[in-house]
Amino acid sequence: MADFLAVVLFSAIMGFSIYLALPIILKKHSSSRTITMLNAGAIGILIFLIMDIFSDVAPILYKTNSLYGYGADPFLSAIFAISLTVGFFMLYRFEGKSPHGLTPSKTSLMIAIGIGLQNLTEGLVFGSLSVSVGLFSGVALVVLIGFIMQNLTEGFPIAAPFINSSDKKLGVLAMLFLIGGLPTVIGGVVGFFYNSTMLNLIFDGLAIGAILYVILPMIKHQFKNIEPQRQNLIYLGIFIGFIIGFLVNLI
Repeated sequence: MADFLAVVLFSAIMGFSIYLALPIILKKHSSSRTITMLNAGAIGILIFLIMDIFSDVAPILYKTNSLYGYGADPFLSAIFAISLTVGFFMLYRFEGKSPHGLTPSKTSLMIAIGIGLQNLTEGLVFGSLSVSVGLFSGVALVVLIGFIMQNLTEGFPIAAPFINSSDKKLGVLAMLFLIGGLPTVIGGVVGFFYNSTMLNLIFDGLAIGAILYVILPMIKHQFKNIEPQRQNLIYLGIFIGFIIGFLVNLI
C-alpha cells in the first residue's frame, strides 16, 4: 500500500510540474519580439516531443518480426498507424466544429490533449517501472527527474496561445494544465497494476497524431503576414525550443 501511495505522489509531482509554466503566461505585458520567440519556442518543443515519443515507438516496431532492423512488425505498425490517424483526425474534427476559428482557449485545449496523451504513456512507464525495478532504485529516480523536467517544458506550449492575450483567465488555464498533467497520475496508477507494450504503442500513436495536428495551426499563425526580419526570429525560436527539449531529455 505504501508503494502504491508513493507512486501516486510521485506521478502527481511529475504531472503537476506542468503548472510551473503558469508564471510565464500570467505576465502582464510582453514585447512583440518576445511573444514571437516564445510561441516559436513552443513549436520547437512540440517538434522535439514528436521525435522523443517516436524514439520510444521505434524499438517496439522493429523489435520483433524484423530483419536486423530493416523491417517493422506489420501488425504493430498497423496498430501504430491507426492510433496516429485517430489522434490526428480527432483534432481535425474538433477544429472543424469551430465555426469562428481557433481561439486561444481552443488552440490551448488541442495542445493539452496531445500532451496529455503523451503524459499518460509516461505515467504507465513510471508505474510499471516502480513495480519491476523498485520505486527508489536509481533507474526509477532518474526517470522521475527526467519526466519532471520534461513536463515543465510541456507546460509552456499549452500556455503559449495565451501570451499577451487579454483573455487570461486563471481558472481556464488551470483546467487546461490539468488536462495535460493529470493523465500522468492516471497512467502511474494504471501502470502500477497493469502495463503492456500494446497499450504504450496505442497512446504514443495517439499523442504523435494529436501533436502533429496541433503544430500546423501554430506554424500557420506564426508565418501569417510577417516581414523577413520576424521570419528569421521565428526560425531562431523554433530552433531554440527544439534544443531546450533535447537538453532537458538528456537528464
